[in-house]
Amino acid sequence: MSENKDKLTVLLITGLSGAGKSTALSVLEDLDYEAIDNLPVNLLPGLIELAEKNDPVHKKTALAVCIDARTRNFQQENIISTLRDIKNSGSVNLNFLYFDCSDEKLVSRFTETRRRHPLAKDRPVIDGIVRERQLLEIIKAESDYLFDTTELNIHDLKRLLSGQFKRKTSEGLNITVYSFGYPKGLPRDADLVLDMRFLKNPHYDENLRRKTGMDGDVGEYIMSDPVFENSWDKVSSMILTLLPEYKREGKSYLTIAFGCTGGKHRSVFMAERMAKLLTDMGNNVSLMHRELS
Repeated sequence: MSENKDKLTVLLITGLSGAGKSTALSVLEDLDYEAIDNLPVNLLPGLIELAEKNDPVHKKTALAVCIDARTRNFQQENIISTLRDIKNSGSVNLNFLYFDCSDEKLVSRFTETRRRHPLAKDRPVIDGIVRERQLLEIIKAESDYLFDTTELNIHDLKRLLSGQFKRKTSEGLNITVYSFGYPKGLPRDADLVLDMRFLKNPHYDENLRRKTGMDGDVGEYIMSDPVFENSWDKVSSMILTLLPEYKREGKSYLTIAFGCTGGKHRSVFMAERMAKLLTDMGNNVSLMHRELS
């Protein structure tokens, strides 16, 4: 996220009910944003003015504000007009985040939690979803960031938002190292994807099958593959060569994903090894194993 440090940072969150807006707001609150839910958009300029008055010099305040179809007097044109006025004023770093999700997944989420859709009342959930999509259609087109949470769990969303909107305490690249299994699909936000399925698979060793790449004997098994050492040297060399280039281009976050068949052995081991290498070199690194979580 590129921003002018001398301006107030404002993240405006909207999107479909059930698509993760409340979760996103909680994540941003944990990232030291002042979180405000369900704010009428006509109050946003006043809120920004108040925040600037309370912190006129240091601009340490950052706001995360959620608006949606529940908001009183919700009107697309009014919201878009307000956002454009704020952006055109040049007084704040304003980014507009839209959260989307497939109809099938939204229906499933509302059914599982036994919640009523706020726009459906006594009608089927899908009716409320369709109506809300229509209400938000123009607003979606104005968004700076579009997050599709169809295949994301809470941990994925937290990692994604942290990578994008973590408030900088120091210059540098925030790196996420990620392991996954191919049958469940590629990570949507991965910048680099590395396929580890060419390595010898511990799954076929009865003593290792129920273990993971974090177990020492699994690691020894993988490293015993004759192609491992040369492959590791080439993979690590490539990544270390690319990092300064990403930094030079101004990239603030990078996701490196290692994949294998099940996402439990080879990809986990390689992700652990890479995360340690990058951490030992002084990088800001987070580690996640999708299939183990």
